[in-house]
Amino acid sequence: MITRTSQPANGALLLSEMKEFASFPKATQRYIRRSLDVAYGRRDAIECWARDEGEAASIRAQSRIFKQLDHLRMQVPDDSGLDMIEPFMGMLITLAAFDLGQDRLPNFAAFRFLYERLIGASARPWLPAAFCAAAALPHLHPDRRRTLLQSISESAATAPGWSNREPVFWPEWVEKVDLQAAA
Repeated sequence: MITRTSQPANGALLLSEMKEFASFPKATQRYIRRSLDVAYGRRDAIECWARDEGEAASIRAQSRIFKQLDHLRMQVPDDSGLDMIEPFMGMLITLAAFDLGQDRLPNFAAFRFLYERLIGASARPWLPAAFCAAAALPHLHPDRRRTLLQSISESAATAPGWSNREPVFWPEWVEKVDLQAAA
């Protein structure tokens, strides 16, 4: 576990984020950790995460598309001015469409959890729109589109405001401990 602050994280918030992460299916947890490794270069993602050539190809494609993240972080609009959203939303929807197409983010909560860490808290107001746009694209099977779009709550879609607090829990790969060797 890593915190991205120079001050100790508020314990209740950290535990809340950990519990949320633990509520996701194992495949979703794995995809989020893998995505953070790809985005931040925390380790060789192919060596750590690829179980076969298909996953290796997926990680290489994700690495190419995630090269846009640095630019995307700098493009987050300060307000809802329509003149500022085109370059940001277009790129955000493209990234979201890629991730939703990987079939590992089953709902808005998992998407939001990942993208708050990929882009930062300033992206929160834009995540419901990007999720809905990407989830409605025709590259997804109609049943998958329905499931994704039904996963966003009315309160998430119509929130009057968003927290500007950065996430404090950053899930990482943890090596298994050989219990016999540790004894």
